[in-house]
Amino acid sequence: MTKKTYTIFISLIVALGGFLLGFDSAVISGAVPFYRETFGLDSGSMLIGFSVSSLILGAIMGNIIAGRLADRFGRKKMLMFTAVLFTLSAITSALASDIIVFLIARILGGLGVGIAILVAPMYIAEIAPRKLRGTLVTFNQLNIVLGISIAYFSNYYFQQTIADPDLKWRIMLGVEAVPAIVYLALLFTVPRSPRWLMQKGKEDEALNVLVKVHGKAQSLIEYQEIDRSLKEEVNKDKARWSDVFSARMKTVLIIGFGIAFFQQITGINAIFYYAPMIFEMAGGGKDAAFLQAAILGVTNVVMTVVAMFLIDSLGRKPLLYMGATGIFISLAIVGFSFQNAQYNIDQASMQSLMEEVMEMDADAVHLANIQKLTELESRVFENEVAFFSLVKEKVGQDTYNSFKEIILKHSITINGIWVLVGLIMFVASFAISMGPVMWTLLSEIFPNKLRGLAISIMGFWNSIVSFSVATVFPAQLEFMGSGKTYLIYSFFGLLTLIFVWRFVPETKGKSLEELESKLIK
Repeated sequence: MTKKTYTIFISLIVALGGFLLGFDSAVISGAVPFYRETFGLDSGSMLIGFSVSSLILGAIMGNIIAGRLADRFGRKKMLMFTAVLFTLSAITSALASDIIVFLIARILGGLGVGIAILVAPMYIAEIAPRKLRGTLVTFNQLNIVLGISIAYFSNYYFQQTIADPDLKWRIMLGVEAVPAIVYLALLFTVPRSPRWLMQKGKEDEALNVLVKVHGKAQSLIEYQEIDRSLKEEVNKDKARWSDVFSARMKTVLIIGFGIAFFQQITGINAIFYYAPMIFEMAGGGKDAAFLQAAILGVTNVVMTVVAMFLIDSLGRKPLLYMGATGIFISLAIVGFSFQNAQYNIDQASMQSLMEEVMEMDADAVHLANIQKLTELESRVFENEVAFFSLVKEKVGQDTYNSFKEIILKHSITINGIWVLVGLIMFVASFAISMGPVMWTLLSEIFPNKLRGLAISIMGFWNSIVSFSVATVFPAQLEFMGSGKTYLIYSFFGLLTLIFVWRFVPETKGKSLEELESKLIK
């Protein structure tokens, strides 16, 4: 095996952490409708939102501890720890007998996500030759979106092949244990980071790793550079919070906090975490909804690759303009599609509704409750919330929780194609702009001394916004209606466009020192 092949091989193994991260984030989307029934969660409750966003809560905790633990125990051991966390989370959530155990399992998985998202690219950057570093670090991001896409296809497969709803969601979540165990086994073949080894005084082992990656001649140069860098860090003043929030940092803080806020407030994680549920609300059956969610996953992968090619040639700001405009238009399409939908139950839809419910072996109480919907046969509703408030009143909370999606499918009149087109356009717009560009911008606008601390603060803020959006999304749909919810997100897309125009500079082709002199007064 050549030095280049060896480096690529170990980097690809480490980047599997990104795949697990993406898979763990998206797989919940298919499980929600089924474990909601198992645990008896009310439709639109904040607890459903928290059961999904609990992963982000764990990730926030993982972000906070990742750096220190990676410095203390090493990058390799922390990656192995994440593999264990992903395995435990998958198995425990799949076997959970109540919602508390389920939430603990998801937070454990989130802890793995928070550590992996920082440590995997850190390890790759520290071991990869400089000519391959950018490509190999970017491959970690590509693996994340690939993991999201595979999760959708995995959910679609189990939706098709498993009949028992309770077993269905357990298999969807539990299957992640397989790649997690494979990841753990492969990590045993990966060497420890040479930079970390030198930090711990293990110079001989560090040099051996560098020889394997760079060859004898180049390894000595790399060794000396790492040694010089470590000595400079010892003599360098540590970054302080007061420095980050000083008056001279005002411009970059506005850019950083703003871009981190707008990346999540337009609802990208709400779409990814609840995709099948959203498509079901557009009147499709479960199979169609899961397939359409998989299409979103493929779109995300393809447009992320496109962004990788365009970010340095076209520039950051043009991509942000394109993305924000696309987000604004696409979510407006989705919002107005739901706003213009009608809801009514006639004799034909009532008959097909009863047939589908009976096929699900619903008990006599549920059947009797749904039969009460015949009282609505002569009415047409243009307000989603008003319609479902009346449905809930007629059938009762338990029947409503269990059969809302089926009732919706047989009562809604909506242009589902426009909903699909709008959401595909939204994911494409995000993947080519806000997704990859935010992290690039954050790594460029902050001065060298404060970059690490500042990016951690922005990442924490970004996660808080993401957690909030994912938590309240089901309640928004329940109490505001789908139309208003997506139009609010569309409005934030418009605000994103204005923010980019007013505050975000073009950083393409400028040195970090040039940007620092321009942005920090």
